[in-house]
Parts: sequence; structure tokens; C-alpha cells
Amino acid sequence: MRLRLRVTLPYLVSALALTGCSLISTPSATPDATTRSTPSSTHSAPSKPRGTSSHLTHEQAFDQLIALQDRVYRMIAPLIVKNAVLCKTAARPLLGFTAKNRFSFPAELRDAVAARMGADEALRVVQVLDGSGAQRAGVQRGDALIAIAGKPVPQGPQAETETARVLAPLLRQTTEVDVALLRNGQPITLRVALTTACAFTIDIGNAPHANAYSDGRRIMVTAGLLAELSDQELAVILAREIAHSVQQHAAAMQTRATMAAIIDTLLPPSPDLSGFAGSAGLKPMDEKLDQEADRIALYMLARAGFDSSIAVATLDRLAQRYPANVLNSYTALHPWTVERQRQMRDTLAEIRKKQAGKKPLVP
Repeated sequence: MRLRLRVTLPYLVSALALTGCSLISTPSATPDATTRSTPSSTHSAPSKPRGTSSHLTHEQAFDQLIALQDRVYRMIAPLIVKNAVLCKTAARPLLGFTAKNRFSFPAELRDAVAARMGADEALRVVQVLDGSGAQRAGVQRGDALIAIAGKPVPQGPQAETETARVLAPLLRQTTEVDVALLRNGQPITLRVALTTACAFTIDIGNAPHANAYSDGRRIMVTAGLLAELSDQELAVILAREIAHSVQQHAAAMQTRATMAAIIDTLLPPSPDLSGFAGSAGLKPMDEKLDQEADRIALYMLARAGFDSSIAVATLDRLAQRYPANVLNSYTALHPWTVERQRQMRDTLAEIRKKQAGKKPLVP
């Protein structure tokens, strides 16, 4: 998925939407069976910032982008699949995979996309949601989409948008669909059960500062934050941002438009970061809203099989590394207080009691 030779892509990121409508979204990818790890066993060390080294070929930049997106996709999959009941109206039936063609990526990577994925304009599966009906049916990365539910899948520059538009109403009326694919030149048809999951778009922001944003529809983690976190720590932040989105905290804080503008700004490979010299127009989250997100996130982590007890240590470490006076840091946006720590410990005790009594894990 890239082709040119000497190229510098600052922090190397791009939109990584993973469950838009029910079918497709923006870049993501699927961990194959040999590399997939369960939430409880994932403790890899923080990765170094990707794409920040001097010169990369477009193919190398694309490979790093997909690897970064794979990591986020792997961590968020159990959170959105296992917590549909907590996502309220944001939960929808999804096909359980993302598909892209070369037009889904920044222009400077399109030659590389052609080199990695093929030069045609068909949508190809890039990622399969762990635990989804698509995974169980055998959908694989690299499969080219021919038809879904008997409807031909569009090709070309607007393929993603057009496919989502056509399929969105159809997928609300059924529980499984036939997906016609081309795999290694051979046509196959798989019966895919739809997967109800939290349907938020996940983006990776191309910026060095360590922060995360949610506008109620989209969630973004920056490249700078990803470089700071282990996989388990990343799950903590993702769970909190999902919780903020579910509770529509951006709307409550009247920051939805600002959050959306920040996400849009950080999506390009080389964004204009001049607006981040100050606070980027954001004020700190109200502590009561942060406490609400903390509580829901801890339940989401436990339901998804993660070790929710590391959440306090994760936020404490981030607060020490990036105190609230560091502009555009996660702690500046979400001040880490003694009261939040106390409430989280109380919630963890509550969760352990419910687990011991085999009671439903709901806040």
C-alpha cells in the first residue's frame, strides 16, 4: 500500500474507523490467528513513536500505519463487542470488518496501497473484528468484496461511502447476510452473522502530544499517547473515551464542535499543529463527568476481560509524566484528583464483589 521511495511522514497516522455503520469504516486491520492475544494476557511495552524517523519508503510508512491500527483495533475489539448493552443507543448491528481500497488512504500512500493490496479499485478487507460473526464465518484480510446481501459492492473513489449508504438501511432489518468475496482469484460466498457492538469511529491523530478526544461520535487517540502506553493501558484510555462518548459528555461540556474540529485537524498525515500551542480551545472536563466515565470504563474493562485494576495506576502514571500544566496533555483535559482515585477504588471493590457473587457486571 505504498510506493514512493524517500518520503518523510511526520507521525504517521490516519483515520482508523472501525465500526461505523455496520459494514466498513476507515483504516484498520485484523490480527491473524497467530498474533492475536487475549485482553488478559496483553502486557506489551509501549511502542516507540511510529513514523517519526527521518526517511521512510511509502511501503514502510503504510506497513507501520497498518501495524499501529492493528494494535488499536485489537485492544478496542473486546470493549465494543462485550459492552453493547452499556453503549445504549450507540450499539448497532455490524458486519464486523473494515474494507478499503487505495482511495481510502492519503494520496501520498496510494501507490503503496496498490503495491500492497492490488491496483484495482475494489474494496478489500483490511481488518476483521475479533469475536465478530465475520471472524467466525471466515472472512480474511485481503478478501475483495463483490456483493453483500445480493447487492454489488461499489468500486472507485467513493466506494466506502456508497457501500455504507446502500447497506445501512438493509443491515438494520436482518441478523445475517451473504457476503460474496474474491479470494486468491476464486469467488466464495460466506454467511455472516451481524455483530451488535458499540458503533463508534476510532481515529489515530497525527500529533506528538499525548491526548485523546471524543466528540460523541468519533474517538481519537494521538500517536504521542500511543507511544506512551502499553496495550493494557491503551485499553484503559479507550474504555474511558467510549464511556465519555456513550454519556455524550462533549455535548454536556459544549465542546462537541471543538472536539470535532480537533479530530478533523489531526487526521491528515501532515496536520497543521499551530492551533495546539495553547489549549486548542478546550477546557478541562468537569470532574463529575470524569468520575462518571471512570465508573463506566471500569465496568467495560471488566466485562471485556481486561484487568480493570490497572486503571488507577495507568492514570496516575500519565499524570506524573504529563501533569495538568502540560498543555494538550491527557491530564490537562482530565485532571487527576484524589476524589477520582477514591471513587475508582470503590468501584473496583464493587466490581470484585459482583464477580465473586456471579452477579451481572452493570454499573
